[in-house]
Amino acid sequence: MIKKLLLEDGTAFIGEAFGSLQDVYGEVVFTTAMSGYQELLTDPSFSGQILTMTYPLMGNYGINRDDYEAMGPYLSALIVREHCPEPSNFRMNRTLEAYLTKYGIPGLAGIDTRRLTRHIREKGAVKGAILPAEVSTEEGLLRIKNHPWRTDAIAQASTKNPYVMPASGKRVVLMDFGMKGSILKALNKAGYHVTVVPHDTDAQTILEYQPDGVLLSNGPGDPMDAVKPLETIRQLLGQVPLFGICMGHQLLALAGGAKTRKMKFGHRGANQAVKDLRSGRVLITSQNHGYEVEEDSLAGTGLEVTYRCVNDGSVEGLALPALQAFSVQFHPESAPGPHDAQRIFEEFAQLMENRRKQDA
Repeated sequence: MIKKLLLEDGTAFIGEAFGSLQDVYGEVVFTTAMSGYQELLTDPSFSGQILTMTYPLMGNYGINRDDYEAMGPYLSALIVREHCPEPSNFRMNRTLEAYLTKYGIPGLAGIDTRRLTRHIREKGAVKGAILPAEVSTEEGLLRIKNHPWRTDAIAQASTKNPYVMPASGKRVVLMDFGMKGSILKALNKAGYHVTVVPHDTDAQTILEYQPDGVLLSNGPGDPMDAVKPLETIRQLLGQVPLFGICMGHQLLALAGGAKTRKMKFGHRGANQAVKDLRSGRVLITSQNHGYEVEEDSLAGTGLEVTYRCVNDGSVEGLALPALQAFSVQFHPESAPGPHDAQRIFEEFAQLMENRRKQDA
């Protein structure tokens, strides 16, 4: 079936539909990841977005039972240059198209993804829709304009009830703003007793778990929409060591008095270089975000820049030593991506240990 991607500026791309054939709306973004589409499909940070893969061939190794970041997909649709209908991999248990069809996620193949990516880089991330090819541009633009765009992405992606992954190590409370499963795996591998709580859990409830540390997870949407989590984080600052990842990084900055802003097209991919300003070392990282911390707003907050993006100079890490809190904009758990940044979890462990010695 022939369908088209229509952007809110009137630009259209014609392609072949696969997966679900329903119409869909979302913010059109791109990722430079060369593989790992299963992890990207199930990353809650892509909630409500139409994801364009810049690497041309997708679906060639199918879907397996191990590489999920969540129980199901979160993105609105997937756009690829070439879709492989007959994959081959020893771990595969279904095709990419079968997975998309099962969960009602549309796919669009055969369009010029290079042209689309260049368009987004020039114009910025835009809203769009995948519609039948016969729908006129005027009608399509009206549908995009009138679509009920949501602002509760974190609430939709977060767990609704707290749950525990028991272990004998330090106690960590993980505030779930749309957590990737690999973050939980990393904490579990370190032997932590992890309690995952909903995004709107208050500070008193979190402190009643008597945590050694609190991790603020990644998640979708605009951090300024997370009013209740921001209040919780403000109340936790100084009470317990805090570690933020991606959305958690932005929320920690806001809670500390800084500001955030929407980026032109964001950082999405497993090949983003960041520099550790303390050691001078450059890490290749996995990233997925459309907002950034405004560096000019850090003055007087006590927040210190620890990591910076090599390509555009944006803030990639912060520390608030006086209140035992730090954060990174990138994903130290990777999945997909390089493992350069996994040592960041060791910094969290050291922060909790320092607090334990201080309280002893």
